[in-house]
Amino acid sequence: MGFLFTLIWVIIIGLIAGFIARAVVPGRQAMSVGMTILLGIVGSFLGGFLGKLLFNADGQDGFFQPSGIIGSIIGAVIVLLIYIRVGQRRAVGH
Repeated sequence: MGFLFTLIWVIIIGLIAGFIARAVVPGRQAMSVGMTILLGIVGSFLGGFLGKLLFNADGQDGFFQPSGIIGSIIGAVIVLLIYIRVGQRRAVGH
């Protein structure tokens, strides 16, 4: 039951982080709910990596902390901006 519970929380946090990132970044992003969840999950990993790199923070204190959620949102915003930039290059290239 522990793995399933963790997986459900990862999906929920991914959805929240992805949704907030999409709300913060101006413009319309044509993404499904699944892509928004994936955006949030990838952003969470990026936020965790940046937190470890910049502040020497780690997950020893648990997954669900306010700083971790903020890092997830920041990571999701960064990933979304990269996604938009890559999409613009593809549109210009074709």
